[in-house]
Amino acid sequence: MPLLKTYIEKFKQVRILVIGDIMLDRFIYGNVERISPEAPVPVFKYKSEKEMLGGAGNVVANLAKMGCMVKFIGIIGRDESGEKIAKQLKEIGAHVHLLKLKEYQTIVKTRLIAGNNHLTRVDQEEILPVIEGLLPRYQRILNQAVKNADIVLVSDYNKGLLTSVTTPMIIQTCHNYHKKVIVDPKGADYSKYIGATLIKPNLKEFSQATGCQYNPTSADFQQQIQQKAKALFQKYHIEHLIITLSEYGMIHIDAADDLLQIPTEAKEVYDVSGAGDTSLATIGAALGAGAPVKEAMKLANLAAGIAVGKLGTATVSAKELENALSIHQSAPDGWQQKRKIITLGQAEEMVKAARENHQIIGFTNGCFDCCHLGHLHSLMEAKKLCDVLIVGVNSDESVRGNKGPLRPIQDEKTRAMLLASLVFVDYVIVFDDKTPMEIVEKLKPDMIAKEGYALENWPEGQRVMAYGGKAIILKRLEGYSTTNLIQKMKG
Repeated sequence: MPLLKTYIEKFKQVRILVIGDIMLDRFIYGNVERISPEAPVPVFKYKSEKEMLGGAGNVVANLAKMGCMVKFIGIIGRDESGEKIAKQLKEIGAHVHLLKLKEYQTIVKTRLIAGNNHLTRVDQEEILPVIEGLLPRYQRILNQAVKNADIVLVSDYNKGLLTSVTTPMIIQTCHNYHKKVIVDPKGADYSKYIGATLIKPNLKEFSQATGCQYNPTSADFQQQIQQKAKALFQKYHIEHLIITLSEYGMIHIDAADDLLQIPTEAKEVYDVSGAGDTSLATIGAALGAGAPVKEAMKLANLAAGIAVGKLGTATVSAKELENALSIHQSAPDGWQQKRKIITLGQAEEMVKAARENHQIIGFTNGCFDCCHLGHLHSLMEAKKLCDVLIVGVNSDESVRGNKGPLRPIQDEKTRAMLLASLVFVDYVIVFDDKTPMEIVEKLKPDMIAKEGYALENWPEGQRVMAYGGKAIILKRLEGYSTTNLIQKMKG
């Protein structure tokens, strides 16, 4: 089976049709510092706002960010919000069939966010009226769009576009052209999804559809899911189900009763807005690239883990997915610390994201051949000066060049793992050069720290100061050195 990375590389060749309820997501950012004297409610102090594609539009935005060729069919109102949606779809390069209705108000969801916390959401929406006269035109557009797509994604937010008439029409058209159709459902009635290739509910939606409650921590959870899924397969002729389980990951069941559950990839959850859209987009892109369903789910799980770590209705790029996959695959043996050992390219992406969050990037380096208290003291002191501490570690080849043929005592994998296991080290980069100057040039840390060097003998420190950063000479903890430690061991 090809590596997951090969499917990501094929995303740019995949043609995807998205059909669904589109809306405008509006985020208003500010602070809360006091309670109103008029009523027991927080006083929200406005700072800034941002508008982006929501609902099915976020699926489109994710696919475009992943590099796919994406087409969209949907309905908006003839209003200012509808024009904003049309403009944003054009800006991301999506080809669209937008029906603009005069008597219909474009859906807008406005969220007030203080810090990283949602205060409230204000919805402007009305259910789309059924217009029978549009169906023949809709079918003509559908035929042409499905014919030219590799895969079709249906994003149902229950706003009136995907009815008991239009949804079967979409699925039948996909069958006519032998195209897979993936559905993100809403509501308890799956009768309009009969014949779908794959349905992707969350656990709450699956509970509604089956009339049962589930506890992912219970011993018979998978057995319960399997039993109820079987009834859906038989009743609605679905081939696959992928159920998203929030902090418990995802689970896949197919009509042959095969089951696979995987844990979540999320590290820190800042905002779950649109994570389901990111999952749907990734599943569609992966299946369109030829991935089996289980492999598509693994990629979707990774993408969702990235999305919830961002504020707002987030999109995930193919590059971010590749980086996350690289870190994930570096730790197949259960050593979570290995995920902190990254390449210089991955570090560049991480630093860019950290700077967007106004974090201070710190850097230090060394051989760390026999990690001792002096090393720990320096690393702890360096961490106090920054938000993110990156540690450069000389490779085995680099150590031999600096210290002679009898060093290192421990190989680079062991040394990197020991450093990655420390709570005050955020990331580790192994480098082959005699010095870490290339790392400094590419990452441009805000602060570099080292003990035992005078500035005139420290070119990396001079370079950081040249572009406006700080070079900190740390105080040495006397009595500890690798050379002394080696001599002790030799007796």
